[in-house]
Amino acid sequence: MSHQAHLPSEAAEPETPHLDFAGTTPYEDYVRADVLTHLQHTLSDDPGEMVFLVTTQVMELWFTVITHEWETAAKALRSDDVPTATAALKRSVRELEALNASWRPLAQLTPAQFNAYRSALGEGSGFQSAMYRRMEFLLGDKSASMLVPHRGSPRVHAELEKALHEPSLYDEAVRFLARRGHEIPASVLNRDVSKRYEPAPEVEAAWTAVYSGDPDADTARLGEALTNVAELVWRWRNDHLVATRRAMGAKTGTGGSAGVAWLEKRARNTVFPELWTARSYV
Repeated sequence: MSHQAHLPSEAAEPETPHLDFAGTTPYEDYVRADVLTHLQHTLSDDPGEMVFLVTTQVMELWFTVITHEWETAAKALRSDDVPTATAALKRSVRELEALNASWRPLAQLTPAQFNAYRSALGEGSGFQSAMYRRMEFLLGDKSASMLVPHRGSPRVHAELEKALHEPSLYDEAVRFLARRGHEIPASVLNRDVSKRYEPAPEVEAAWTAVYSGDPDADTARLGEALTNVAELVWRWRNDHLVATRRAMGAKTGTGGSAGVAWLEKRARNTVFPELWTARSYV
């Protein structure tokens, strides 16, 4: 008997993957791709409107997952679970990089190209995005007036109102520092969390102590994860500003906003301010 006869026969590999399903494919059941790819309803005849619409929808999806990550991090910090919080923040950094890259298809729009379908937006404007507003609330930039545009959508309004009255991600980080022995005053710990966060010298001193200590401590790693988030949010705002300035100059923005002037003001707002100012004292 030959040596070949003793070898086990190799299982025949299928030439094609499983193609026959009783209903929709498992991929479709999970991803809902058919829903996603039929949500685009352009309102002009300009072929450039499709990329603007899809890019905006992609941004909304990234807002959703980043909000999920920051809510996960805030919840973990409430339980002093720094590894889970830091892991969520690190994931959000990669997601913010992808979000920021979403500006590339729109970054070089000329005024004529944007004007070809701008009228289709009507009074629509990005600042009306409820999920982006939830992101801003988690960063500590809160304002009850930003709920007003959503009064006609009860579910969305309720979610935003809940987020308005919950501690922000940064509030949870500051409270965590207090539980780690840093002297944070009651006026900061018990502040009205529905208001915009204002920097405090005691919080700056706490972060200064963190960065003057062990660079491998979990508090230092948390600080760097938060700083990475803050930097990418700043880059997002500036990329938005540049793309808008290029596409429409200083004209009034859609939705009645001040356009570039509004975005310039937003870009000047520092996220997690004491994490930046503390570096001057290390």
